[in-house]
Amino acid sequence: MKRIGILLFLLIIIQFLSDSAFAQRKGNNLRISRYKGSINTYANKRHLAIGGMINSMNYFGDLAPKSKVTSTDISFTRGGFGAFVEYRFGTRLSFGSYLTHGTLRGDDYKSADPNDENAKFRYIRNLQFRNRIAELALLAKIDVLSNRGTYLSRPQFNGYIFGGIAGIYHNPKGKVPETDINGNGLEKAGKWIALQPLGTEGQYSEYYQDTFNVKPYSKWQISVPLGVGITYRLTTNFDISFEIGYRILFFDHIDDVGGLYVDLGALDDRMAKIMSDRSQEQLAVVSGDQRDFEGTILPNTSYTTYTSKFDGESYTVFGGYGHEHPDNTRGNSNDNDIYIVTSIKLTYILGGTFQNAKFR
Repeated sequence: MKRIGILLFLLIIIQFLSDSAFAQRKGNNLRISRYKGSINTYANKRHLAIGGMINSMNYFGDLAPKSKVTSTDISFTRGGFGAFVEYRFGTRLSFGSYLTHGTLRGDDYKSADPNDENAKFRYIRNLQFRNRIAELALLAKIDVLSNRGTYLSRPQFNGYIFGGIAGIYHNPKGKVPETDINGNGLEKAGKWIALQPLGTEGQYSEYYQDTFNVKPYSKWQISVPLGVGITYRLTTNFDISFEIGYRILFFDHIDDVGGLYVDLGALDDRMAKIMSDRSQEQLAVVSGDQRDFEGTILPNTSYTTYTSKFDGESYTVFGGYGHEHPDNTRGNSNDNDIYIVTSIKLTYILGGTFQNAKFR
């Protein structure tokens, strides 16, 4: 509901800005002052622009430090890049197509404080992921200050809001530990492997599909970008901008986490079992640090052994982790994931159309 409220609030702002009249900027560029034709025709406000950007992506989801939409682990910020083309239609309105690439990261060992009562569960859970995102977005942008003339007379500073729709390709991966919980070496130790094909929450089990309506998630998803930015005019044709925007998602597995632990016997692939329950790993797989078993994990958990109803094998896990039970929550399925894109953009204006006034 909070996300719907934010979306409605931004839509109201867009409508308000679209209907409001802003004071016209006084004075024109020297080149405009020498131009003898009409500069206030609708066509004169149009121009095409291209550009590039550097960006960072940060994630909010089941592996975030806290259960707040603003909570993210800044230490996982990674650089990305992108390119775009924009077309300006009038005094404030532009449309554009944006291609963006970046990386999301999350790690329970780094983000969950074992001394926090609300975070101990995630520290013990010990999940982590890396997801490289490719995003193609179609956005509408509305400037705060209008420009009644051509791009030559645009304001030195301007703010804007934007919104639209985007398609993303994602592929969450996890890093394989050196050994399994029995100390046996793993062939793919230290490598990042795709998690979606493994079905770590029973997505490929007919039992979990039928009983709990668990389905495989797609690597292709839709998002709704919403954000704000500020632009500074560098030269006649160049602008530089800073913007930050939320990507509202409609699924909860950009981190491969969002459901319950399952009976490990339901997972056919050995690697799926290893990547599904990582609570007993002695080392944090990314940093290589020793995890706090004596002070945090063992005082808050106890081992339990069960016989799988699927393959008849016995599995020893921590109570609440690694086996089927309504209370064995692996991730919160009530809230979808979100990621944030922060960008610095360099825009080059290719030029516009100048029309002479008609003679009577």
